[in-house]
Amino acid sequence: MSEIAEIRLHRLEVPLRTPYKLAFGVVRRFDTLIAEVRDSRGRVGLGEATVLTGYTDETVEGSWALVQRLAREVAGSGVEEAHAKLIAEVERAPFTVTALVTALEMLEGAGALSVSAPAEVPLLGLVNAEAAGDLEAEIDVLLARGFRTLKVKVGFDAQADAQRLRLIQSLVRGRAAIRVDANQGYGVEDARRFASGIDPEGIELFEQPCRAGDWQAAAAVAAVSTVPMMLDESIYGLEDIERAAELRAARFIKLKLMKLGSLDRLASAIERIRALGMEPVLGNGVACEIGCWMEAAVARTRIRNAGEMNGYLKQAVPLLANPPRVEAGAIRLEPGYRPELDRAALARVSRDTAELRAAALAGR
Repeated sequence: MSEIAEIRLHRLEVPLRTPYKLAFGVVRRFDTLIAEVRDSRGRVGLGEATVLTGYTDETVEGSWALVQRLAREVAGSGVEEAHAKLIAEVERAPFTVTALVTALEMLEGAGALSVSAPAEVPLLGLVNAEAAGDLEAEIDVLLARGFRTLKVKVGFDAQADAQRLRLIQSLVRGRAAIRVDANQGYGVEDARRFASGIDPEGIELFEQPCRAGDWQAAAAVAAVSTVPMMLDESIYGLEDIERAAELRAARFIKLKLMKLGSLDRLASAIERIRALGMEPVLGNGVACEIGCWMEAAVARTRIRNAGEMNGYLKQAVPLLANPPRVEAGAIRLEPGYRPELDRAALARVSRDTAELRAAALAGR
């Protein structure tokens, strides 16, 4: 059995090409942790956690402190033992744990990451513009690039959001499906008015209108919505999936690898969603290349709709020397692909680093 010989941790501040506007704030950079794990056989795995406080209760400072402590505790352990120890922490800090656990899963050759033949995973394109002329130009560009599902952010002002959505529908003219995402931005009454007034033409779903913990609000909005509902921020594990089904609060459930803690747990959650008669959606718009690649690899065989693992397309500085290619609105997955860190790029965006070697720790 192999043991963990070395763990290298990177705390990064990755600037974005353009600010990413969400209902709870504007994101101008990704606060990302990268874990590199090498075992006694020389195998290497990479994992990522991009922490967005407001979406998760974890903070960047807290996550950085915790990932160092956990890495110190498992360095020198057997890989299986380390995996079990880390998973025990996932309920408390899923994003942080994901960085280390997925690095171990990659190191061990997780089947979900093994692509035997070229594959593609369709992505959605993000509509950012506000003015009518800018919207028309942006939509035409996205469609020309091959995107056939578009995401529209709302959750700011229900009346203005509704007007903008109607304009976008008129510009899209049925050439793409539209996902509408409120990112918890509405109170229940605004959410009900917005959802009940949506013209369903071309709308695939309406996502997370109210606060993550307000399950009654989610059910109340679902009861009047003219389009299928999706929950995202409310969902962290199987218990939340069960609750969404019981309350009939959603027909779609969105998952992110960083909320589940491991590729295995992600696969189990996808299966449970379908077993309960709902449809899974997968992908993180606030993630760098490693997390997005892993989600795309899972989506390749398990997801039937456009992926949301497009966060890495927002980066101004790629972290990999070989980021996954996007062509015709889809991530291209190639047999034998393994992500390779760009050391010069890491140095440009590095905030802090830590290195833990089993031999050094044993000598303390």
